[in-house]
Amino acid sequence: MYILGISAYYHDSAAVILRDGEIIAAAQEERFSRRKHDPDFPRRAIQYCLSEAGIEAAQLSAVAFYDKPFLKFTRLMETYLARPFHGLPSFLKAMPLWIKQKLWIPDLISKELNFNGQILFPEHHESHAASAFFPSPFGEAAVLTVDGVGEWATASIGIGRENRLELLSELHFPHSLGLLYSAFTYFTGFKVNSGEYKLMGLAPYGEPVYADKIYEHLLDLKEDGSFRLNLQYFDYLTGLRMTSDRFSRLFDGPPRRPESALTRREMDLAASVQVVTEEILFRMVRHTLQLTGCKNLCLAGGVALNSVANGKLLRSGLVDELWIQPAAGDAGGALGAALIAHHHHFEKSRTVSGAADRQKASLLGPKFEDPDVLDFVAPFKAVYQRFDPQELTEKTADWLIDGKVIGWFQGRMEFGPRALGNRSILGDARHPEMQKKLNLKIKFRESFRPFAPVVLEDKAAEWFDIDRPGPYMLLVCDVRPEKRLPVPEENRNLSGIEKLQVLRSQIPAVTHVDYSARIQTVSRTENPLFYDLISAFDRKTGCPVLINTSFNVRGEPIVHTPDEAYRCFMRTEMDILVIGSYVFHRDEQPPYNESRDWKKEYELD
Repeated sequence: MYILGISAYYHDSAAVILRDGEIIAAAQEERFSRRKHDPDFPRRAIQYCLSEAGIEAAQLSAVAFYDKPFLKFTRLMETYLARPFHGLPSFLKAMPLWIKQKLWIPDLISKELNFNGQILFPEHHESHAASAFFPSPFGEAAVLTVDGVGEWATASIGIGRENRLELLSELHFPHSLGLLYSAFTYFTGFKVNSGEYKLMGLAPYGEPVYADKIYEHLLDLKEDGSFRLNLQYFDYLTGLRMTSDRFSRLFDGPPRRPESALTRREMDLAASVQVVTEEILFRMVRHTLQLTGCKNLCLAGGVALNSVANGKLLRSGLVDELWIQPAAGDAGGALGAALIAHHHHFEKSRTVSGAADRQKASLLGPKFEDPDVLDFVAPFKAVYQRFDPQELTEKTADWLIDGKVIGWFQGRMEFGPRALGNRSILGDARHPEMQKKLNLKIKFRESFRPFAPVVLEDKAAEWFDIDRPGPYMLLVCDVRPEKRLPVPEENRNLSGIEKLQVLRSQIPAVTHVDYSARIQTVSRTENPLFYDLISAFDRKTGCPVLINTSFNVRGEPIVHTPDEAYRCFMRTEMDILVIGSYVFHRDEQPPYNESRDWKKEYELD
């Protein structure tokens, strides 16, 4: 039995295919279209999934779409009709796409796939909840989903038992934790639906001096985590902005202009909304656990990507075990929709291992064999060497020790927003200048942005305050005290971005200014070649930690194909590119020129 799951038309569209409940393939459309967070119908992702499964669309038992378009349309119309004059510009902008495409999704799916079978429409938060529970290692678990908005729900509480999932409670639009966080993302000058992680990374540079104002003016928070927003401060219901003029007056001036200098105000706003978000999430979690009677918790929805809050939740002792969907945003909704169809509609059983999840390390995208690699890079007349796997890991470890930045392209592409070792840029976390070099010369992004460490699973507890695997880069924890460095007396009063000047640990390139790190653990079972590389580095240096950041520049989706990897390599100051068995040294490559202005295309100028 094959089931295709689809998410589309809001943010980060994707496709997933199941065979008898097993995840065979999953991918986001942005990786194929090269349009960041592409929301359009995922034609290429669907084609890949069907190809990976080796079937035609006619062989599908069902297609599942991740929400109910007509219910979402009802919410939009009710919202616009409640504010008919103020909402006119937003209404005129939104309606053409709804009338042309979104209201006709069943017909569109049938036409695009040449498919005449069943098309199922679970609700948005039901899809999120299914993506969290069904791939988890738990036979029974509480489920909490939190995002911007689905049809009406902005958060939901549920319970999963074996092959059944039941939603018990919901918070409804316009009262939304995701939209509250996005309002501050907008106000601090970052892009909504992609800049929220920048806001989270900025928070440790500030102090939560605005938290009391948020509680006093913006929301009425209840003990169970439910709340009502004061909508006088927001403009997202029917306007073209996230915040109103009253919001600006409350927080000392207009929104920051994108790409302008960051001030102490933005840092303090980031710290403040992060603290408030954590408090709301903790209250929601306590209520979820009380309502369900479970101590295992599954999370999904865009807010579940807040790795700082996740790490604090795990350390709080509130939950026994925590599992978070790696593609927690809308892309993961495609997976949840397919799983709901499999377990609920077709009433199929579920196998629970009790240890490993069913996500397959989220390495679910396309892969490229060695002979194909040379075909992709042939137009560049690229110069390369070839090594066997052991030579490759040994030599790459040596290059990392020498301070080289490595583009690492191996195996199946990751599903979700994080590079987990197959489409990665790697560096030596011990190098004091590596964080600055990667941000400014490789990624072309803001200097304050932290990098994540990848660490051998069996040695993670020696370097970080964590007692369990964290394979999906969704948990922030502290660097262990014995690995930290004392802050010199003259640097103890630094504030804001000045804090970046201080080396805080033996792995300074991945240690944030508050001694935290968003870690990824790797086991040999999940990713043997990546594990062997880090092991070789550890054997030579005594350090089982590398920098792992996604293989792309700011504004670009993670690379998908070998030629995209080569272009990214030559556009930046990466030193060495490794694709499969092949190694490309920058100083050996022929001159590289492009006819198009790629920096302008990715808004880097």
